[in-house]
Amino acid sequence: MNEASPSSPTLEQAADLVAASSRAELVLSPELTIVACSDAWLGARDATREAFVGRSIREILAGEPALGTLIGSLESVSRTRRPHRIVLPGSLANTHAASTATVIVENMPVLGEDGAVKWLLCSIEPAVDRMSAEGEPSGIASALEAAEARLRSVLQTVPDAMVIIDELGRIESLSATAERLFGYSLAETAGRNVSLLMPSPDRENHDAYLKRYLATGERRIIGIGRIVVGQRKDGTTFPMHLTVGELRSAERHYFTGFIRDLTEQQLTESRLKELQSEVTHMSRYTALGEMASTLAHEINQPLTAISNYLKGCQRLLARIDSEAAPVLRDALGKAADQALRAGHIIRRLREFVARGESDPRTESLAKLIEDASTLALIGARENGVSVSFRLDPKADQVFADRIQIQQVLVNLIRNAIESMAEVSGERRLDVATAASEQGAVEIAVSDTGPGLAPEIARHLFQPFMTTKRKGMGLGLSICRTIVEAHGGKIWVEDRAGGGTIFRFTLRGAREEASTHGA
Repeated sequence: MNEASPSSPTLEQAADLVAASSRAELVLSPELTIVACSDAWLGARDATREAFVGRSIREILAGEPALGTLIGSLESVSRTRRPHRIVLPGSLANTHAASTATVIVENMPVLGEDGAVKWLLCSIEPAVDRMSAEGEPSGIASALEAAEARLRSVLQTVPDAMVIIDELGRIESLSATAERLFGYSLAETAGRNVSLLMPSPDRENHDAYLKRYLATGERRIIGIGRIVVGQRKDGTTFPMHLTVGELRSAERHYFTGFIRDLTEQQLTESRLKELQSEVTHMSRYTALGEMASTLAHEINQPLTAISNYLKGCQRLLARIDSEAAPVLRDALGKAADQALRAGHIIRRLREFVARGESDPRTESLAKLIEDASTLALIGARENGVSVSFRLDPKADQVFADRIQIQQVLVNLIRNAIESMAEVSGERRLDVATAASEQGAVEIAVSDTGPGLAPEIARHLFQPFMTTKRKGMGLGLSICRTIVEAHGGKIWVEDRAGGGTIFRFTLRGAREEASTHGA
């Protein structure tokens, strides 16, 4: 029986037609109450018509393993007003069926004059009725059952979310991953427009996109991945990568959307950008402080000389007897006072920069190295640099300002990579930690670069000392300022076999705790 036209038969006529059917058939109300059944159904179930009519199919088939699947199919047909075919165990229709028997169930809507679903027709045909000459199931029945099984398996196991829709945008199937991702079950979405899973304005425009493609065949997303926004059942949105495939079956179109949630990926990228911004900001701040400290030291000397010269001029004027002499002495005195005042300001600035502003806390050294390496090692693999980490778990907790120590690590690691850029042999970077004396922690960054000349190594941590053609010479000076402000020290050594090792120390968290406890 196909979908009914506006001139659909009455219930009595439908019951008469079903009763004479050679198949096991049921007529149900939209609430899934049985209103009529065929003689074949009664014979298979060994029951009378009065035992079924007027009762819910949920009650009649209670205990059947496939009842949930059958109910889901009927409810889907009721919502979508479209036929649905499934393969179920044979015990659903025949209480004496073998355990391996299967049946093909076709559920179809019967529409009223208003276009709404009036009844549901459930037609059940044993798949083994279609037998070959050797008594085996026919190829059609076997293929149908195998195809259904494969689809169910794919929908349950596919790692990405998968949504199947028809040419009208109505949802046919959802994978288990899609149900978890969007928060909807298949029972909630079957037959509903896929725009349910989209926020505005895509929700309002999707049907127009689909109609345009069906009319013109112009592809804008089919076969081409695109990053779009999805909407969950609770109204929250998330970024996702969508790839759409197309399937044509006879005159029908089906579209399969493969969806990958990008929330974690974008959070990681956002965190990386934030971390890079923090380190860059601190690097500029410390560079400015280091430059201010150096300028303060240099400017303080000529200011002192100016003050001395002005005082000397005052003494010379004291020997001159002139009406203008008192005025000149007063002016020179005020100039000397201002020179001294400028010297005091510069000294206070230098002390502030040397003391620094930091926020030391107990931090995981492994985490600091991991975050710093994420930034510093960008491009290392492309340059042929192999990286190894040897982190002592006993030396993990340190008392440090997270951003400042990350800045030190980024500077040392980048310097190591740049130093190996011109090396033709092995390029290896090692980062190691170890517990040091008196509760301190030592960090070492070594490379297989060309090494340092002795005259360069002696002055390497002084401001404006650099081995780079375009370097400012402030990086290692900044590192020394930060490490010393943390109560540690930094130095450089030659690496056995060639290369350089930079080492610095930090106070361990236990050492800091014992210091405060004392």
